[in-house]
Amino acid sequence: MIALLLNLLLAIAWATVTGSASPHNLMFGFALGALCLSVVREPYGSRGYLRRSWAILHLALLFLKELAISAWRVAVTVLTPNMQLQPGIFAFPLTVDRDFEITLLANMITLTPGTLSVDVSEDRKTLYVHALDCADPEATKRDIANGFERRIMEAFR
Repeated sequence: MIALLLNLLLAIAWATVTGSASPHNLMFGFALGALCLSVVREPYGSRGYLRRSWAILHLALLFLKELAISAWRVAVTVLTPNMQLQPGIFAFPLTVDRDFEITLLANMITLTPGTLSVDVSEDRKTLYVHALDCADPEATKRDIANGFERRIMEAFR
């Protein structure tokens, strides 16, 4: 997180030095800052800044994709004259264990139409999720584990 803020400051510094704050120049400054940070920042024993940035970008793209797909499914479900829904709450076993990761996963689930994070167990091993259609909770659990949860672990570990 500190590296991202530092990179943003480098992009702003680049725009200041060049005298142009156009979107293209800011993106170039951000890329230049990322390159500098990848060379300077802890070359041994840690993931590179560029790899982490790509993992975070992949997580964001996955979220946007799931957001669009879920919004479409909910819209089709609501507009169907004879809705065959089985709403319910299921327990999702958590693989992520850090507070930030659990919070991020819960928020991504809540922001996705048709699902809502309800609670986290006291031992932080289970996330309770309400689904608009809970006909196949095992498939939904697999989708969350192989999608959001896996990408969160790739980006932040």
